[in-house]
Amino acid sequence: MDFTPTEEQAAARDLAGEIFGDLATPERLAAAGTGSDAELWKALCAAGLPGAVEDVGLLGLVLLLEEQGRTTAQVPFAASCVYGLLAVAAHGTAEQKDRLLPALRQGEEIVTGAFPARGGVTVAGDGVAVAEGVPRGGVLSGTVPWVPWLRDATRVLVAAADRSLWLVRVADARMEPVELTAPWAAGRLVLDGVPGERLGDATAYDEVLACARTAFAGLQAGVCAGSLARAVSYTNGREQFGRPLAAKQGVQLRAADAHMDTEAIRVTAYEAAWRRDAGLPFGTHALTAAWWASEAGKRVVHAGQHLHGGMGADLDHPVHRHFLWGRQVDAYLGCGSEVLEELGELIAKGEPA
Repeated sequence: MDFTPTEEQAAARDLAGEIFGDLATPERLAAAGTGSDAELWKALCAAGLPGAVEDVGLLGLVLLLEEQGRTTAQVPFAASCVYGLLAVAAHGTAEQKDRLLPALRQGEEIVTGAFPARGGVTVAGDGVAVAEGVPRGGVLSGTVPWVPWLRDATRVLVAAADRSLWLVRVADARMEPVELTAPWAAGRLVLDGVPGERLGDATAYDEVLACARTAFAGLQAGVCAGSLARAVSYTNGREQFGRPLAAKQGVQLRAADAHMDTEAIRVTAYEAAWRRDAGLPFGTHALTAAWWASEAGKRVVHAGQHLHGGMGADLDHPVHRHFLWGRQVDAYLGCGSEVLEELGELIAKGEPA
């Protein structure tokens, strides 16, 4: 087991860090409101970073998402790479790959996911493919209360009640904007007899969900690292009774605990991603990473806000964005108790690690 980035992974990470650092400034984020930054997305696509995920794998994507999380950059990078690029590359037919992957690499198509399966979407007319290699068609009905980045997406990967996966054109459905804890350009997805194309077989759902949980754990590691970096900078610069706040033992202990929690999120996400790229079972590892991202993530972003004292209560302060993102990732794809229950069930069944 070796988490050392390859030359390609390190180069992609460094380039992403440079682009996010230059364009995802607090001023630009404030101006974006709850929407996405179209200019930043164009810059990422011009640099070839969405397409690079095919080469750097899930571990490479985790490294890229750490850089996004440090700045809380408002682009659908995680969603489109997990539910679009990686899902189609792993589970699509040859025809689907030829048709969809070029636009996904260029960022011309943006895919998000209606995950996890909650039983709100049913499928009718799941017939046999009309020709070899042509995906089966179905008609989807139901409502998904909120889907992240739906306002930016051209397609959405819908997990139906039976855990089958369906690619749906957003233009064919009804989308109603909703606001989340974090500004993720979300929407309510209403499917009323909407056509969809099947992606993958019966095993695709679990693999895509595990990839998503791993990727968003990597995003959470970056969110927490950014929050902690701001807290360290603030407590070193803020003086009380002639001494920096960072000189106080209580502050040091709180920051140290946050650092260890952040490292736990990072290493569990790395392990799950590395195992997936190596072709090893990684379902329980993805759940472990998701648990740390949920439970430890909210501790870290709370600590980051508390260490700012009264400034942490300012809704316009940059650290508050990390708090909102941390709490959003905490609940997305299952909160700590939910993923812990899933993990326990897998272990009880004796399924592969």
